Amino acid sequence: MEQQSRILLVDDDPDLLRLLSIRLSAAGYRIHTAESGEQALSVLQVERPQLVVTDLRMGGMDGLALFDHIHAHYPTLPVIILTAHGSIPDAVEATKRGVYGFLTKPFDAQSLLKQVEDALRHSGGSAAPQGESNGWRADIVTRNPRMEAVLSEARMVAASDASVFIRGDSGTGKELLAQAIHKASPRADKPFVAVNCGAIPENLLESELFGHKKGAFTGASADHAGLIVSADGGSLFLDEIGDMPQPLQVKLLRVLQERRVRPVGATESRPVDVRIISATHQDLDAAMAAGEFREDLYYRLNVVTLELPSLAERREDIPLLANHFLQLYAAKYERQLNGFAGEAMDQLVTAPWPGNVRQLANLVEQVAVLSTGPVVPASLVQRALRDAEPDLPAFAEARREFEREYLVKLLQITQGNVSKAARLARRNRTEFYKLLNRHDINPGLFKRGEA
Repeated sequence: MEQQSRILLVDDDPDLLRLLSIRLSAAGYRIHTAESGEQALSVLQVERPQLVVTDLRMGGMDGLALFDHIHAHYPTLPVIILTAHGSIPDAVEATKRGVYGFLTKPFDAQSLLKQVEDALRHSGGSAAPQGESNGWRADIVTRNPRMEAVLSEARMVAASDASVFIRGDSGTGKELLAQAIHKASPRADKPFVAVNCGAIPENLLESELFGHKKGAFTGASADHAGLIVSADGGSLFLDEIGDMPQPLQVKLLRVLQERRVRPVGATESRPVDVRIISATHQDLDAAMAAGEFREDLYYRLNVVTLELPSLAERREDIPLLANHFLQLYAAKYERQLNGFAGEAMDQLVTAPWPGNVRQLANLVEQVAVLSTGPVVPASLVQRALRDAEPDLPAFAEARREFEREYLVKLLQITQGNVSKAARLARRNRTEFYKLLNRHDINPGLFKRGEA
């Protein structure tokens, strides 16, 4: 294997944790450990494992509570539960909630290894099989758990022919993710064709996509196959699908339904085998409500949805990306560039990045060209950022905002019932009222559905 599968082990028994670590490490896995469910949540914030093996009975957060959190935030991350108190009700409850596996202690080592192997294979999160590399995702630089979760889902869906819909702000890397899906799929040796639906004039887009016959319109001096046919056997990436005119939406829907395409001016259609990956930064739900995007096409495209976080939501990736781009441009422009000054990197990490990864790449290219030494200084980065103010909130401010959003969500769930909300928060009513007063939240508004 070129890359070890990462497994998080959770158990409040240090001896058992050590034993599990030794056995799974010897089997070739990379192990992280946590001695409680709460500690496991902290590990998940900084390290994205591909499997969690947890004890069921632990002080504080137990195994099922940990699973519920994992399932809510990382739905494709498999969980195996171990317990010395195994029973049929425990197993039934665990499997009903979506736990991948359930083993009782003392467990058979071979059974554990078999279940671990099956879980990793089932989730698509296993390391590359013997002889296979992780080159399918080589262009995506990240250590962010949310991005790793997206990549895990992408690896899973790549094995199918399901249409994939990628959401994300401009510059987040939607085309890179589409290429990664193609590379990880059985279609990898066939064409990957990308088209930006918003960049081609409406009167040319139909011909570009569906092709045309000679003489179909003025200037059509020869047959043109079109991009859909060019992608036959492979993948077609339709970027900014929300900009596609409605008449073409109808034709694309027909291609998806019938797996046939008819060029402009042709009387017959031809079969086509193409996997559609589409993307947009627009709100297509709003576009459908406004009658600007066909609902039937949306559901054809949106078989599987992947959502890319903004760069501001994955700030731990900024140093990785910045140095990655710096080395690329150092090679391109034949410059000796070793890195960024500490203050320069601080400015990059705290900048707002409305243009996301694309904006960061452009900025790094600019400083790579202008830098006069091997280390990029803070003054050059500051100039490139055009004195943009950092938007990373202070810890106290971020905590206060999270607390307020949490309280609001509880009141929305309970329709303003403070007693129920306090129970969900595991706080007494007096303390809960103090929290509401601190944030100036009136629970009565939620009873009337006004908040």
